[in-house]
Amino acid sequence: MADSTPPPQPPDARGTPRAQAVGRAVENGVAYARRKLRAGEVGSLPVVLVLAVVWITFQSLNENFLSPRNLSNLSVDIVGTGLIAVGIVFVLLLGELDLSVGSISGLAAAIFAVLNVNNGVPEWLALIIAVLAGMAAGTVQGYSFARTRVPAFVVTLAGLLTWNGLMLYILGTSGTINIDENGLVAKLTSYYFTDDAVAYGLAALAAGLVFLVSYLDRRRRLAAGMPHRSLQVIGLRAGALAVVAFTVAYLLNRFQGLPLALLIFLVVVAGLDILLRRTHYGRQVYALGGGVEAARRASLRVTRVQTAVLAVSGTMAAIGGLFLASRITSVSQSSGSGVLLLNAIAAAVIGGTSLFGGRGSTWSAVLGMLVIQSISSGMAITDTPAAVQFMITGGVLFAAVVIDALSRRSQEAHGRA
Repeated sequence: MADSTPPPQPPDARGTPRAQAVGRAVENGVAYARRKLRAGEVGSLPVVLVLAVVWITFQSLNENFLSPRNLSNLSVDIVGTGLIAVGIVFVLLLGELDLSVGSISGLAAAIFAVLNVNNGVPEWLALIIAVLAGMAAGTVQGYSFARTRVPAFVVTLAGLLTWNGLMLYILGTSGTINIDENGLVAKLTSYYFTDDAVAYGLAALAAGLVFLVSYLDRRRRLAAGMPHRSLQVIGLRAGALAVVAFTVAYLLNRFQGLPLALLIFLVVVAGLDILLRRTHYGRQVYALGGGVEAARRASLRVTRVQTAVLAVSGTMAAIGGLFLASRITSVSQSSGSGVLLLNAIAAAVIGGTSLFGGRGSTWSAVLGMLVIQSISSGMAITDTPAAVQFMITGGVLFAAVVIDALSRRSQEAHGRA
C-alpha cells in the first residue's frame, strides 16, 4: 500500500526562527497598540499622522521641502520655541497655563545683550544671569499662584505685562542690540558637527539607551508583579527609533552635519522627560494634574511643586529666548512678542499634552513644534500667504483639542481617568 504522507516541503522564510520572532514582535506590538487605543490612550499617533500628511503634501507641491538643506534648517528653527514649549508642558500637566513665557524669553535675551554688549560682561556670566532671571521670574509667579490660589493664567497674565515692561525699560531707547556673531550664544544655532561619525554614533547611542532603559523598566515591573511590555515590543520600539535616528543622521550629514542646537534640544527634552517619568518630583506633578485637593489629602507638598513647575517654565522660557536671539543674532523691543506665546502653547497641545492636566510628556513639545514649523516652512517654500498658515495651524490645534477631549472621555469610560 502506497504511503499517503505528503513529501516534506522546504521551509519558507516565514518558518525560520528569526522570521518567527519578528512576526511575534509585530503581532505583540499591534496587540499592545490596540489595547491602548481601545482605552482612549492615543498617545502620539494623531500628531505623527498629521506630520506625515503635512510632509507628503508639501513635498508634492515642492520637491525641495524634504531636501537635506530644508530639513537641517527646520531642525534648528524648532529649537527656540520648542524649548519654551517644553516649559509649557510642565504647566499644562497641572491643568494650568503660563501666559508669561514670551515676555520672559524677551527679558532674558535683553538682559544678556545689555550685560554683554553694552557693559562688557563676559558671555558665559551674562548667559547665566539671564537664565537665572528667567528662573526668578517663574519662581515669583509660581509662589504667588500657589499661595494665593489665583488661577495661574491670571498671575502669568500680570507677569506678561510686567516682564515685557521690564524688558523695554532695560533696552531703553537703544532699540536693537546686535550680539557677537562669533560669540558663544551665536554659535548655539550656527555650529554644526561636520564629522559624519558624530551623527551616526549619537543615533546608535540613542537607540541603545532606549532599549536599555525599557529593558530595565521591564525587569523592575516584572519583579514587582506589575504590567510590563514584552521583549518583542521593546525591541520593536528600539528598532523603529534606530531607523528614524539613522535616517535623520543621514539627511543631516548630506548638508552641514548635526546642528549643535538640535543636539542640545534633544538632550534637554530627554533629561526633563526622565525628571517627569522617573523621579518623585515628576510623579507629584502628574498627581497634581489629577486633582489638587486629592494631592493635598495625600500629604503632597502642593505649594512647593506648583512653585517649582512655574520656575521650570520660566527657566525654559529664558533658555528658549537666548536660542531665538542666537538665531537672528540680535535682540530688540519686539523680542518675545508676536505669535511666540501662541506657537509655544499650540506646540505642547498639538503634540499631545492634555489641557485637562495629568497627561503628556516633554516629547509632545518636539512633535508639536515639528508640525507647526513644518507648516511654516512649507508655506514659505510654496509662497503661500501667512494668513493661510494661521488658519491651518488653528485647524490642527482645534483637532488636537477635540482628540484630547474624546480621549479623556474614553478613558473615563474605561476607568482610567
